[in-house]
Amino acid sequence: MKRIIIQFFVVLAVSFLTTSLAVGARQSGWPEKLVFGVIPTDTSVNMTERYDNLIKYLENKLGTKIEFKVATDYAAVITGMQFKHIDFAYFGPKSYVEAAARANAEAFVLEVTNDSGRGYYGTIIVNKNSPFKTVWDLKGKTFAFTDPNSTSGTLVPTVYFVNEMKIDPHVFFSKVIYSGSHQASILAVKNGKVDAAATNDLDLARGDKKMWDAEKDFTILWRSRLIPGSPIAYRKDLPESLKKALRDAFISYNDKDGLAKLKLKCFEPVTDDTYNTIRELMQLTKKQSQK
Repeated sequence: MKRIIIQFFVVLAVSFLTTSLAVGARQSGWPEKLVFGVIPTDTSVNMTERYDNLIKYLENKLGTKIEFKVATDYAAVITGMQFKHIDFAYFGPKSYVEAAARANAEAFVLEVTNDSGRGYYGTIIVNKNSPFKTVWDLKGKTFAFTDPNSTSGTLVPTVYFVNEMKIDPHVFFSKVIYSGSHQASILAVKNGKVDAAATNDLDLARGDKKMWDAEKDFTILWRSRLIPGSPIAYRKDLPESLKKALRDAFISYNDKDGLAKLKLKCFEPVTDDTYNTIRELMQLTKKQSQK
């Protein structure tokens, strides 16, 4: 009986200490809950599963509850941060630039992939069974962009069409749609809903062997120059101690299973000026549209 009582108090003491440490990690001035928003590159179910390990790690590391939100579209993440409904978020490069301008966002880490390092490549894909060999073969065919605020799904291929091919995609293709997510665009090509789509190598890899077989199902007709990796950004008005804790937590994240789910090698520090090249592309398309 004495041993049982001792064991009970040991367990109680450990539990108290663990709780105290977690609460202690949440410093004065920090919100009781942090909202982590993400752009919808995939379905909500798939993205929630993909980020599950990371969320649990962040909660443990910060001692704060994390509410994970998959937005309905890219603009919703920007607006959510603008009105302080989102504390930190996963953006694409273009949506981050928009958020930096409108929502007081500041990038602090970016994705580092196993294959491409601190960046990724935009692609134009067609079904493997299609007769198309070049982008020029797609004249008069159907095409899917992703979201107006997508980098690889809209901005980068649009610059390619207008600047290099000297075409207006809305004239060149018989029909242009915005699918809403990279997964939707890729599946639209696989299932013959559209003839071609703009996406990227990272999202192709994320669904590979689960929703499609990248090698067997698709042909890549075009690949972009390296695009800066997608950032995680927080609101600038968060407490400095919290911003440092978030930055340190992402940089030290090394869970193999969690990183494998994200198809990443790690997260590395990044600064806002990394995305100046994206700003230049946005200015370029703006000037083209004014002509």
